[in-house]
Amino acid sequence: MTTIRLVQGDITQQSADAIVNAANSSLYGGGGVDGAIHRGGGPAILEACRALRASHYGKGLPTGQAVATTAGDLDATWVIHTVGPVWSSTEDRSEQLASCYRESLRVADELGARTVAFPAISTGVFRWPMDDAARIAVETVRNTPTAVEEVRFVLFDDRAYEAFVRQLG
Repeated sequence: MTTIRLVQGDITQQSADAIVNAANSSLYGGGGVDGAIHRGGGPAILEACRALRASHYGKGLPTGQAVATTAGDLDATWVIHTVGPVWSSTEDRSEQLASCYRESLRVADELGARTVAFPAISTGVFRWPMDDAARIAVETVRNTPTAVEEVRFVLFDDRAYEAFVRQLG
């Protein structure tokens, strides 16, 4: 059984086997969590992402998929990059968001990771409503078979933390 924990803070300060990056499809870093992970992990992460783009992911990482790289200077072994969907008021993309969590756990299992730290995927510049994102994240992690022993949702502010607290009930 996977233990789910909530932490309010900076995901780049977490000690875990794997830290999940809410990446953009280019894998080259960006704003928010993505930029913070690239800055915190140093050039090794960008170098690994460039290698992925030069081989399997020439057109970028598709939404809902996940891939791992080194964690560079972070206190983790791996960074699992996943591309969340942009929220839409006219199209239900919740399955794509759920896929980010499922695919990240699948990659974590392939790596043998026992502790995984997730951000609230798609809630920043991709504008997913926090309460709905928290619901999808918690339900998906609870319902995905995995050997991961601890999933830690690392939430940047009070609003995100409280939304996840409500979902864990």
